[in-house]
Amino acid sequence: MLILTVIQGPDKGRTFELPANEPQLVGRSSEALQLTDTTISRRHAELTPDAGEWFIRDLGSQNGTFVNAQRIHDRLKLRPGDQIRTGSTLLVFGRADAKPESSAVRFVRHMDSAVRASIVSNEDSVILSEPEPSHSAIEHLRIIYALTQLTSQIPDREQLLQGVMNLIFDEFRPERGVVMLTETPEQQSGSVPPTPAVVRFASETVAGLAGVGEAGGVPIAEQITVSRTILSHVLKKNEGVLSSNAMADPRFAGRSGSPNDSIATLNVRSAICSPIRSRDRTFGVLYIDSTITNYTFTTEQLALMNAIGQHTGLAMSNAELYQEKLRSERLAAMGETVASLSHSIKNILQGLRGGADVVEMGLRKEDLKIARGGWGILKRNLDRIISLTMNMLAYSRPRPLELELTKIGPLLEDCAQLLHDLCEARGVALLVDADPDMPPVPVDSGQLHQAVMNLATNAVEAVDAKTGVVTVQAGFRGAGGRATAASGEMFIRVIDNGPGVPLDVRQRIFEPFFTTKGLRGTGLGLAVTKRIVQQHAGAISLDNAPGGRGAVFTMTIPVESSGTLDPSQTTATRPEQRRPI
Repeated sequence: MLILTVIQGPDKGRTFELPANEPQLVGRSSEALQLTDTTISRRHAELTPDAGEWFIRDLGSQNGTFVNAQRIHDRLKLRPGDQIRTGSTLLVFGRADAKPESSAVRFVRHMDSAVRASIVSNEDSVILSEPEPSHSAIEHLRIIYALTQLTSQIPDREQLLQGVMNLIFDEFRPERGVVMLTETPEQQSGSVPPTPAVVRFASETVAGLAGVGEAGGVPIAEQITVSRTILSHVLKKNEGVLSSNAMADPRFAGRSGSPNDSIATLNVRSAICSPIRSRDRTFGVLYIDSTITNYTFTTEQLALMNAIGQHTGLAMSNAELYQEKLRSERLAAMGETVASLSHSIKNILQGLRGGADVVEMGLRKEDLKIARGGWGILKRNLDRIISLTMNMLAYSRPRPLELELTKIGPLLEDCAQLLHDLCEARGVALLVDADPDMPPVPVDSGQLHQAVMNLATNAVEAVDAKTGVVTVQAGFRGAGGRATAASGEMFIRVIDNGPGVPLDVRQRIFEPFFTTKGLRGTGLGLAVTKRIVQQHAGAISLDNAPGGRGAVFTMTIPVESSGTLDPSQTTATRPEQRRPI
């Protein structure tokens, strides 16, 4: 079974099976390959099977489709191991039975007699990889400095290992290299070979996937052959090993007549294997080799490789501590979230119970006036629970944007109608002032509707009863100041004449679960609104209202011209998109 594996992007780690004889769409509108990356088009690229082979073609996407870092313009045949980039998502085309890295590494025995030198890898390796202050020592310190910068800036393990391998190839100039990780106790003891994580060939530019053949296997000439004996020694003794001129050893001429076991056939002349280690833990090994006749690695390079292994192990240890800290913080935040939401839900349920009791009393006394009063209580609390649920969903599971050309005026009128009962109950005037010449803009109408409702609801609740006024404005500033330009920015302002927002509160106003409403608020509305605006690549700000009383919340969203949207398809022309009042 052929699969696509996401190795970079919002959906990192997901895999998609490619069923035979069924073309597959890559994009946000795909049903089979559902990607949440907002930088890809709805119909970005297409994968098509043809006589047992798979081909890919770009569907006129705005950001283009790249295979192995090359933008494609025509239909291209895919090979297992090819990397496909669409937007910020990087996928690997391959088979489900084995990782490409695993198929590119072969483990053999009986290579230990070629060991030329070994150096213990310990924390001293990090400080100075060469004892004498020679020119090479200065060069090694330069490399260690570059490595320190690398390991201190990349928390992601995969990117870290890729960066370390890049540095090794730049400085050591090997022909082949592999980073192998010990993920089980058997691997850490050396009884089972470690798992290849990053594979690199000097003749290849795609890290981790070099040498993968047409059928998913790797020809013997394109494999990295690693001695299990040396691996076991490195893992057990924590020593870096330098082996050289393996072809000169007559015992490597082949065993049992099998050419696959012949080190001489593989032309391995020089190799370095060093542990990736931090304190008392070994994360794996770094391995490089060369087949060039007059080029062998030196003991100084072995010492440097040990230092690189120590730095890499320290970075991986720190990354694990960082991830553990994140998990602890998430658990603490989850506990705080559950406590806050439980408190809010309990208050709403109490309101619902109180309203139900009043309705029941009115029905029992056959007094319609009492029943109507209870229904008002029920309706207000139902609106609260609906608002809370929508904000919880929007905050915990932000969905990708579904952009469509939207007329902002009708959207604001819809929000005003939904707030009519609340405004009438409090005696608050709600005015909508949308520029009639404002063109439709590409936004997610559902999410923008929720953002406007959050701001307008807060404003209506903040102003004084009977004298409060809330104004919702909308406009468009096109490029060059033209209101009808194809590109520019759209803004929506919610202005109220309430008491305003104190300075000490402004600094936390958009924080999740921060509220000034006491039992009536959850602190999610403004946090969700900010996230929605940021998903649209926009910004939200809070200022004082004119005259110094009240507050002004302004959402600004950039608008770029795009040929991907049909101007006739707007939310205002589709009645089913209208929200019920």
